[in-house]
Amino acid sequence: MMSCILFIKAARYMDALLSSDFGPLTHTAKAQTNPAFPAAQMNPAHEPLAGRVAIVTGGSGGIGSAVATHLASLGARVVVGYIGDSAPADHLVASLNSSSAAADNHREPPRAVAVAVAVDVSDPAQVAQLFDAAEAAFGPDLHVLVAAAGVQDASYPRIADTSPEQWDRAFGVNARGTFLCCREAARRLARGGAGRIVTFSSSNVASLRPGYGAYVATKAAVEAMTKVLAKELGGTGITANAVAPGPVATPMFYAGKSEERVAAAARECPMGRVADPADVAPVVGFLCTDAAGWINGQVIRVNGGYV
Repeated sequence: MMSCILFIKAARYMDALLSSDFGPLTHTAKAQTNPAFPAAQMNPAHEPLAGRVAIVTGGSGGIGSAVATHLASLGARVVVGYIGDSAPADHLVASLNSSSAAADNHREPPRAVAVAVAVDVSDPAQVAQLFDAAEAAFGPDLHVLVAAAGVQDASYPRIADTSPEQWDRAFGVNARGTFLCCREAARRLARGGAGRIVTFSSSNVASLRPGYGAYVATKAAVEAMTKVLAKELGGTGITANAVAPGPVATPMFYAGKSEERVAAAARECPMGRVADPADVAPVVGFLCTDAAGWINGQVIRVNGGYV
């Protein structure tokens, strides 16, 4: 008898909770209809970024290339920012557009889903031109910035042996470049809930390995700036998060390392290997979707347990 009474009271309590201003379902409904943050466009589950435009710096190789490819697979139109040799970027863009045309063969002419744009991210004028080029290619609404451009000195100098030029180059691309891209994104990304900024840090900020002094300093700066940016963007619906990979099989990782050193890095990871760029790209992709709208101002260490 007592258990029956308790069950009835619990049921009445739940009915009251769900119908009150404190009920989680009521809160969800209010969030979806809040005029300050209109409901994001409902996209098919397999293309959660359909209709969105994403800018990926450092997009022609390494992790950036994998990210650009993954975002395109989620339905985004992608601007591949690159520096130097245009061939890798042109090849990537041609591949993405070819794949899109094959999947959308009823459209005539086929819709371009990717363009390549040369950019030195340390130059504010070129960063502004990158965003201008994105608008020229895909329209005025820009939604996603992934700031993946970065450099690391392959001589791995200790701090006592780091020259001012090495220090300035690392900060010029990794910290200044990310700042300039984030500044432009903060000014120009769409408001209302679809805006996403993803910066790149490194798990070396946590592991603090000798030989990475300048590099780690730049990435620590990126982490701090990203967290501040997330707060400053309050009210816009734009989120800002950092992804911090561990060792990833890219040309930058292998540069200057012996086979023994590469093997040692693999042994230190509980997964028994270094990551592939494809291990990192889906995490970035998720952060760019509506499903990640409540993740903001965070540093996500994607390293297989390396640190």
